[in-house]
Amino acid sequence: MKFPSEKELAKMRKKLERAEGSVVLPKDASALDKFRYEICRQFVIYQRERKIKCKDLAKIVGVDESIMSKVLRYRNERFTTDKLIQMLAKIHPRHILILKVA
Repeated sequence: MKFPSEKELAKMRKKLERAEGSVVLPKDASALDKFRYEICRQFVIYQRERKIKCKDLAKIVGVDESIMSKVLRYRNERFTTDKLIQMLAKIHPRHILILKVA
């Protein structure tokens, strides 16, 4: 495989400038941020284990595909914790939330 040409690289860079990647949890994240991050992580695990597309997961949860896309990329600042838990209940209806104090 040969290295891409400058033209191809420029095209890729331009496309990636608009792309929104996943959010990383900062080291100084609050307990609430960690909790919300973990909820989003459960959606990512569910999607990968079942090898389903974002749009299919969105249908299961009953939300718009753009909303599910944000959750799968840990961009949860738009959602309340209650909403994330309600969404989680759609894929894990018998879930139990456990508080662990460390």
